[in-house]
Amino acid sequence: MTRRIDISYKTVIFIAAFLLGLWIIYQILDLIMLLFVAIIFTSALSPLVSLMQKYKLPKALGIAITYFFVVGILISLLAISFTPLIEQTANLISVLPSTINQLSSFAHVDPSIVTSGVPDISKNFLSISKSIFDNFITIILLLVITFYLLLEKAEVERRAAALFIGREERVKKTIEKIEDKLGNWLRGQLFLSVIIGALVYLGLTILQIPYALPLAIWAALLEVVPVIGPIISAIPAILVALTLSPVLGGGVLAMYFVIQQLENHVIVPQVMKKAVGLNPLLVILAVAVGGRLLGFGGALLAVPITVVLQIIVGEVLKGDEVEKIA
Repeated sequence: MTRRIDISYKTVIFIAAFLLGLWIIYQILDLIMLLFVAIIFTSALSPLVSLMQKYKLPKALGIAITYFFVVGILISLLAISFTPLIEQTANLISVLPSTINQLSSFAHVDPSIVTSGVPDISKNFLSISKSIFDNFITIILLLVITFYLLLEKAEVERRAAALFIGREERVKKTIEKIEDKLGNWLRGQLFLSVIIGALVYLGLTILQIPYALPLAIWAALLEVVPVIGPIISAIPAILVALTLSPVLGGGVLAMYFVIQQLENHVIVPQVMKKAVGLNPLLVILAVAVGGRLLGFGGALLAVPITVVLQIIVGEVLKGDEVEKIA
């Protein structure tokens, strides 16, 4: 005996609307992630803007001064790190043939095999440079969105809370809690950069590698890039070491490998635990899952996304318990 299953037109419409919604979210996922990053920046910079307002400065001027201060520090760090690296790259190109011959004889490899890979490295470098240039507009858009979120922070929070009629105060407190945790995460990320930069500087100084300070700053700046950041930061240091000797190049490679393992399994989980209160194992799993699902962006934002979900789920469960008691 067969059973007849009736599906109403409302069910069909609901499923179609749900799938359409998922498709739209997928299409604008990059914009959603950009907005989320802007919210993180807003949460981190908000205390500085509030400090400016204590000195009776207009809010827009306070935000502009904060931007100038933060961007000025970043530009200074880039200038310190890039100038010597460009100089050392020119030196490397001049001694590249002899370095390749040394490496080949040391590893018993045909030099033609090594040199055949040089054009590919150049192509990858150009590709990375093009990608950085293409993302320039995205960075400008991020700064603009962050500016207006900082400017209209109180109004945005009020409107978001107003969507939950009867629970405005509770939702507002939840938003404040999320902002506090996101700000802590970004500050924790900056602390991680300082730790990695210090470790790289110490290691390169011990190995007596030239330009230890700019190379360490380069490593600190790229610390925010998950997975590939430490690899990219290691390349110039290894190349600089190779201009001195293949043995030093191997030593620098080993040093970066050890630092990366410490970073992945000890430093990042512990710092994130202090910053946002997440269990170290959960931090590792979040980064792994985020990278698998959303690639680079997912790995970068895995911890703050997990923090937001943890707070929201906790507030929902707390609300259900209160309603049961009532």
